[in-house]
Amino acid sequence: MWKKYRRTVELLQALLITGLPFLSINGQSALRFDIGKLKLYFFGSVIWIREFYLLLAVILFMLLLVTFVTAVFGRIWCGWLCPQTVLLDLSESLADRFGLKNRKTVRNILLLPLSALVSLTMIWYFVPPPETMKGLFVSLPITAFFLVLWVLVYLELAFLGRKFCMSICPYAMMQNALFDKDTLVIEYDRSRDDTCMKCDSCVKVCPVGIDIKEGLSSRCIACAECIDACSAKSEPRGLAPFPNYKGCILRAKTFWMGGITAASGLLLILIITLRPPVDFLITRDQESLPEGLNRYSWTVYNNSGKMLDLELSADPDVTVIGKHTVRLKPFEVMRGKILLKASERVQKVRFTLSGSGISIRKDAGFL
Repeated sequence: MWKKYRRTVELLQALLITGLPFLSINGQSALRFDIGKLKLYFFGSVIWIREFYLLLAVILFMLLLVTFVTAVFGRIWCGWLCPQTVLLDLSESLADRFGLKNRKTVRNILLLPLSALVSLTMIWYFVPPPETMKGLFVSLPITAFFLVLWVLVYLELAFLGRKFCMSICPYAMMQNALFDKDTLVIEYDRSRDDTCMKCDSCVKVCPVGIDIKEGLSSRCIACAECIDACSAKSEPRGLAPFPNYKGCILRAKTFWMGGITAASGLLLILIITLRPPVDFLITRDQESLPEGLNRYSWTVYNNSGKMLDLELSADPDVTVIGKHTVRLKPFEVMRGKILLKASERVQKVRFTLSGSGISIRKDAGFL
């Protein structure tokens, strides 16, 4: 029973992760980090590298979410959602169709195309899929990253596999500090031990090789394979499975941790969506010029998905020399310089960036 639900969740997760790079919002990938321009496309918005505090906010939200899920649902991520578990489960399910004799060999062969797909998917989160496929085996950086990732992912899945979950994965170690007596875990019912058939079916199907009858283990990934195996033997006898999920989901901890996590997620969304559509920066260059002349460097960031036509102007008592019109593509940045000439001595000048329903004023010194 649980295996059917878990496979459904795993397939949906695999489709989501693989398909997300193909989702386009405002003409750009829904989620992609542009290394060349140091900006993150984030579901219809953009986060520039200078807005690093937003990335910290995203990381903080993810940490709160992981803490909440682990404290309430235990290692549900490990057994149901972890990409490594998903890939191993899918490859093993396909290998089972070829019989048990060559199961491991078939699984390792199946992991070759799956690892290649994982490698491509990882690149798609940095380079758009059409550009990736066009440059594959043509562009040296894309080809090199693809081959290196392919080899590393394959070696990890084929030769390390479940051992990674039991020894290296930091999440497995972190759970020890987050679990409490009410956390959802799979536990063997010792009160019914005398009626257990001791067939060890639960041990044979365990992907990490533990015996649930010996008690809780930090290596358990909560996949529920042992529950399904036991059910196949116990239900014909009118018995409930001896190992089963145990814990209390709806409790005070669930509500206050869930509330904090939800509040941080809402705050993150508000911070990103309520940012101004345009950021305008201007500074005076430190250079020696004739009296009455000052040079300024300006930068305009377009945080929206619209094309913007803007004009940069200054106070009436100064003259703007140089290009002062800006045509800005969606999610792009433009930089430039202008020269100001003052007919009389001024201490400060006010710049105005206007157009496309936008008006931003900035003050700068004048020497």
